[in-house]
Amino acid sequence: MGVQSYDIIVVGGGTAGSFAAATAAREGYSVAVLERKTVKEAGNIACGDAVKGKSTFPDVINLERLAKESFTNKNIQRAVFENPASGQSINIPFGETKGTILDRYAYGQVLLDEVKLSGAEIHYDTVIQDVVQNGQVTGVTGICKGKPVSYQAPITIDTGGSMSLLQDKTDFSGTTFDTNVSYRQFCSAYREVIELPNPVDWHDAIIFKPTTELGYLWYFPRTPTVINVGVGFQMNKPPMELVKAVQDDIRAHPDFKDCTVVDKLGAALPTRRPFDSAVAPGFIAAGDSAGHVNPTTGGGIGAAATSGHFAAQTAMNAIESDDVSESSLWDYNVKVMESFGKRYAAMDLYNIWGGAHEVSELTDVISCIPGQQLVDIMSKHGSTTMGLWVKFKTLTKSFRHWGLLFELYRINREAGRLKEHYDVYPSSPNGFDSWKRERDLIMDSVYSICNAEPKY
Repeated sequence: MGVQSYDIIVVGGGTAGSFAAATAAREGYSVAVLERKTVKEAGNIACGDAVKGKSTFPDVINLERLAKESFTNKNIQRAVFENPASGQSINIPFGETKGTILDRYAYGQVLLDEVKLSGAEIHYDTVIQDVVQNGQVTGVTGICKGKPVSYQAPITIDTGGSMSLLQDKTDFSGTTFDTNVSYRQFCSAYREVIELPNPVDWHDAIIFKPTTELGYLWYFPRTPTVINVGVGFQMNKPPMELVKAVQDDIRAHPDFKDCTVVDKLGAALPTRRPFDSAVAPGFIAAGDSAGHVNPTTGGGIGAAATSGHFAAQTAMNAIESDDVSESSLWDYNVKVMESFGKRYAAMDLYNIWGGAHEVSELTDVISCIPGQQLVDIMSKHGSTTMGLWVKFKTLTKSFRHWGLLFELYRINREAGRLKEHYDVYPSSPNGFDSWKRERDLIMDSVYSICNAEPKY
């Protein structure tokens, strides 16, 4: 088979890839999605399955259909943080905005069908092995059902997931693309979907609890009788037996007696700040491939959808201007940082702080933090404030850990500084190096505060 030509190549048919492909194909661009899995297997990804609802996604596919066919629980009203050591729980109401749990396989299948309906081609059973480049990325090569295949396009969008093979093969010398990536910045996760004979009475909640290592277990109810139970841990810590941790917890939980396991799957995901730059000539990375995951919770569906949409918009503009240089693609970086990147970069500081301390200490301190402030740190803002009376009550409850709490206060202050610095992310590659130097000074302060080993 000869070289197949398109306007845009998308490597990976997950959330970021699907939204990138649908965005461009709806505007009449020729798009090929190269997906390594079979038609039947595609869409089945290890995931916690929690989103905020339809508002999570760009309006480039049939969102009503997506909700109808894959949103299984639209009534998540609270988060619960359980402390196994003390037996205490922090109940954090969501307020008016309810969360949603989805069936990840059904969700993935709907996405790919919507991609096909948008006009994009999907090439299943296609394993990409290399990139084609000559000063810029011009395509990819691989194997499809045992036969070699080759694709060319002005723009390649990498949505192939964490520790992307494409990034190993691409020569990024002379570009701004972030290559400061290592296993220490990633989390390993495993989850089982179980079916219960009787409904749980907490099906309006997502539940988290710490593990003995730096990580957490979760219970996400798809329905009152179908629960996603999983665990994740930082890869810079001693190895954790993920499967055993999940199965031991299921066996010990009274609500899970006589359950049936209906699916099991593992994955690695980035729990780090977004890539400083995710563009190079002819190349854009989105979703997990660019570190677009909340580093405190591991949630990445919303950011993947948004970044895939941004990547396609940027690619289309570059194609129209006949300029796929780094400078022409730079607007993608700016959009990411303005949308969620600065928040995720700030949240990463809490991940660094947590990694420098024992889990028992962390759970004691977290148990003393008011619920709304905890939500602000972990999901919304990356930094938070609290009134004088709340501060007093927090200090009273945590008198045994004042030193650690003061550290957290200082980390919170640095998170605010970091967000302000990301607010002045450069509008072009000019000034990028000086911006990074100033950012790294903030990071040095963070490492010093909590005596943490540098993460980057």
